[in-house]
Amino acid sequence: RDLCIDQAVVFIEDAMQYRSISHRMDAGSMRLYRCYYSNACQRILNFTIFSILALAFTESPCSLTKTADVRYRSLHWEPPCGLTEGIEGLCLLVFMTDVSVKCFLVGRAQFQRNVWLLAYVAVLAVSVVDWTVSLCLLCQERLRIRRLLRPFFLLQNSSMMKKTLKCIRWSLPEMASVGLLLVVHLCLFTIFGTLLFTVGEEDEHEKKERLTYFQNLLDAFTSLLVLLTTANNPDVMIPAYSENRAYAIFFIVFTLIGSLFLMNLLTAIIYNQFRGYLMKSLQTSLFRRRLGTRAAYEVLCCEPGTHLTWPWVPGWLAEVPVGLWLPGGGEAVWDCFLDGWACRRVVLSCGFPPQHPPRPCYRSPLLQSAQFLFGHRYFDYLGNCITLANLVSICVFLVLDEDVAPSDRDNFVLGVLNCVFIMYYLLELLLKVFALGPWGYLSYPENLFDGLVTLALLVLEILMLAVYGFPYRGWYPEMRGLLSLWDMMRLVNILIVFRFLRIIPNMKLMAVVASTILGLVQNLRAFGGILVGCCVPSLAHDNGSAPCGSFEQLEYWANNFDDFAAALITLWNVMVVNNWQVFLEAYERYAGRWSLVYFVLWWLVSSVIWVNLFLALLLENFLYRWDPRSHERHLSGMQLTAELIFRDILEEPKEEELMHRLRNHPHVRLCR
Repeated sequence: RDLCIDQAVVFIEDAMQYRSISHRMDAGSMRLYRCYYSNACQRILNFTIFSILALAFTESPCSLTKTADVRYRSLHWEPPCGLTEGIEGLCLLVFMTDVSVKCFLVGRAQFQRNVWLLAYVAVLAVSVVDWTVSLCLLCQERLRIRRLLRPFFLLQNSSMMKKTLKCIRWSLPEMASVGLLLVVHLCLFTIFGTLLFTVGEEDEHEKKERLTYFQNLLDAFTSLLVLLTTANNPDVMIPAYSENRAYAIFFIVFTLIGSLFLMNLLTAIIYNQFRGYLMKSLQTSLFRRRLGTRAAYEVLCCEPGTHLTWPWVPGWLAEVPVGLWLPGGGEAVWDCFLDGWACRRVVLSCGFPPQHPPRPCYRSPLLQSAQFLFGHRYFDYLGNCITLANLVSICVFLVLDEDVAPSDRDNFVLGVLNCVFIMYYLLELLLKVFALGPWGYLSYPENLFDGLVTLALLVLEILMLAVYGFPYRGWYPEMRGLLSLWDMMRLVNILIVFRFLRIIPNMKLMAVVASTILGLVQNLRAFGGILVGCCVPSLAHDNGSAPCGSFEQLEYWANNFDDFAAALITLWNVMVVNNWQVFLEAYERYAGRWSLVYFVLWWLVSSVIWVNLFLALLLENFLYRWDPRSHERHLSGMQLTAELIFRDILEEPKEEELMHRLRNHPHVRLCR
């Protein structure tokens, strides 16, 4: 009896998390399984992944310097041998435990068919060998292969990242066809432009065009590739256009075909392939959820006294909000389908998230009226108005004092106003705690943020009054250190402005945009990753005779690959493609022409593929939230998921498929 209940609990948890149910189901294995997927263990694993990726910032060459500019940067700190290696060894130990538990839970047969687990073991083996070699050589080896393998630990722990990579692989044939058209387009216009701008070389403007952008085929190809991203427009056109208007036709036709047609066609293909693969992936996820639910139903049927009607269960799981999985809510609904104590134990054991605690009960009618008043949303509106007044007062005094020397400012009025605002924020905090109760107040994230900011303001105000006294005419607290206490309080005061953002849900258009952005946060992990850059020699900072618009003249010295943090910022700036031709030209001079291949490949992966995939995800979220039917689902308290977005398109799995998979489960034998 207890085994059936525990199995039902695990199957329901698998269904809620879209996990596979193909794992061991004996009592000991299920205890280990639930422990492994507990919040504590998963946080430890996530922290370990974060730690091993963060080592790139402290390993040689260390990124812990104030600036990345080669002109002002201090010497890199060299960590002692064994420090980062010791942390890495602990991380590898956690990963070995992780893969051992996974291999045990899925069983030998499943392990041999799981490509990700096999790759996990291989990456760990190579990392451990390389880590051992590093210790034997006293950290003096020139190449550390394990650094290139570290992003795999993040990848294998994220199902969304796996799906995204599969989507890219699935989309490569279609993207290759458009990419080939882009290459043909670039090559034809490169040859045409080189021939066009080498005629009439005696003309000063045409000579400047040739020497600057079309000196040879490689320079012409690079210039037009940058023009494809519009980063050097209209600079690349100006020398020739200044001589003859007709030359503009060449650049306009190239931009129309390349940027407006082919690049947008590539975006459409990526979006279409992403949606197609996402639908296939979501259909698999839906099958997993229904399979887990049906498995829980089947094992509960082994318990005498239960009477279930299966066709109702999947529909109910799809419609009932997660918050209803609680005694009195979900328990009452479950009792409609399950007649017995077994289901109640399943619901209570699954550990679903709690709702807000109940408000305190007051007997006095006056206190009840006060509780209703201070717990009403209009009280929040009043707080937003006060916050706006606080913001306006800060802006007014910043404008009034912008031309006044710090020693001549009179901060008496602003000091008094800040005291008044802080007293209101403190009063608002106490009144909300009175209306909602301490735990009810803390159950709202916005209240937690407001409370922390208010307490920080209160502490700073008390310290200021203790050190500088009460405000008076001509009062100006002196600067001590980087920021005076007064400046610190004004910076914290700006945090209060975020309270005003709570009006967004009350405005439909702003709410759609804001909720779309917030809904993407949970998926950003799939579009992140660790960027590995090759180190090049430090650039010589001599810009005395540098031409206008060059790397040296623009003082881009902080954009380098001398350490990991600087490499991340450099690649980010290249990904944005604004002025990225400056990077191409500079690194071609300092590191050789092969650096062009590196930067072009980075542009293809980041700007063309990843950004377009992110755009596809953005469109799906926005279109769903713009659908009027989605507002009803939000009002019902349902959490936005990818399955919810496509629920009208996904097909329900057939009962024959579910039963076939359950009968072939390697670790469960059904009673019927």
